[in-house]
Amino acid sequence: MIYHCIRFTVRAGVPEEEKAAALAQMREHINAISVLEARIVGLDVGGEFDYGAVSVLADLAGYEEYMNHPAHLAMDRVGLPLVDRFVSYDIVDDPDPEVERKIADIHRRRFEDVPDIAELVAGVDEYSGSAAPGEHG
Repeated sequence: MIYHCIRFTVRAGVPEEEKAAALAQMREHINAISVLEARIVGLDVGGEFDYGAVSVLADLAGYEEYMNHPAHLAMDRVGLPLVDRFVSYDIVDDPDPEVERKIADIHRRRFEDVPDIAELVAGVDEYSGSAAPGEHG
């Protein structure tokens, strides 16, 4: 299993209705993306971020499908311009010693194949973690 976790802070000045619409779109992923085993989107209580989400995927194939699913890409296109701080991390129970590299490769391919997403990520003031561009590990 892979628990893909994100935490983010919304840019100052984003209208409440725009923020609410983006969060609602995130919550709909569970209905739109069949490889999701479970999904939660909500407040980041006690942390340094405004919101967070956890997506549960069975394996790396599902993880890659999720990352490249049209609904996920649409969410990135709507949500990333609203975000000023973003961190991602993955909790995995896969014993494969190459799992970290394989996850990084999924994101590398995604940024190469979908350059507008890479540009949006570059526009986030602070973006770190497993989904961040560049070398990992």
